[in-house]
Amino acid sequence: MAGFYDWPPVVQALCGGLFTWALTAAGALPVLFAKRVNRKMFDGMLGFAAGVMMAASYWSLLAPAIEMAGNMGSLPWLPAVVGFVAGAVVLRLVDFILPHLHPGLADHPEKAEGVSTSWRRSTLLILAITLHNFPEGLAVGVAFGATAYGIEGASIGAAIALTVGIGIQNFPEGLAVAMPLRREGLSRGRCLWYGQLSGVVEPVAAVIGAGLVILMRPILPYALAFAAGAMIFVVVEELIPEAQREGNEDIATMGVIAGFTVMMFLDVALG
Repeated sequence: MAGFYDWPPVVQALCGGLFTWALTAAGALPVLFAKRVNRKMFDGMLGFAAGVMMAASYWSLLAPAIEMAGNMGSLPWLPAVVGFVAGAVVLRLVDFILPHLHPGLADHPEKAEGVSTSWRRSTLLILAITLHNFPEGLAVGVAFGATAYGIEGASIGAAIALTVGIGIQNFPEGLAVAMPLRREGLSRGRCLWYGQLSGVVEPVAAVIGAGLVILMRPILPYALAFAAGAMIFVVVEELIPEAQREGNEDIATMGVIAGFTVMMFLDVALG
């Protein structure tokens, strides 16, 4: 681990993105043994993922953005507000344009979002998860990139905590892609391939995020808040509604509480 601490931030970000991608792939592994997953358990996992992202958005992204802005001589609240709103708006625009189909609607291709397309359901499902994975990879990259300046509020421990938290919540996302495809009759191998493929964007986004903040230090607080806004958009627009779609609201809610608590612990303990 001592060696990892000495690596360039971009390389650390790449490793973090590869880790979160690996857990997305791990989430797709159950498709090799079953066609279905217990819905109550799955909804609890989705709630857990939402709780992790909510806690990470504040402790790993917004709070450091506010602290860094103050240390850099800016209005503490300005980058947080601008970046947070921009992150949500940009993701909403991409969500509006990019064709995709949420996992819970896999049996209803007519409900695909984005511009009209004749793409297969498998492609639309993968695009939905890929769209939502990009801000997570970006958050990991920005967190590691921030450590390059030695600014108070940015630390390797905090970046690792964020990476671990996002990795944990990626597990149900791999499952959310693989299982609907299995029910469509695709082979187990192809379902596993598509499930992990949805996470490929994370190491790419992590490297982009780290590179941008290293090259342009003034955007750092804005980048942190941008990632937070994009992640909260995903939580509210997709994870929570999907977790409650089958009537398991209580289980999903307790999953949120558990995920929030775990991420809060990781960030405070490691950061």
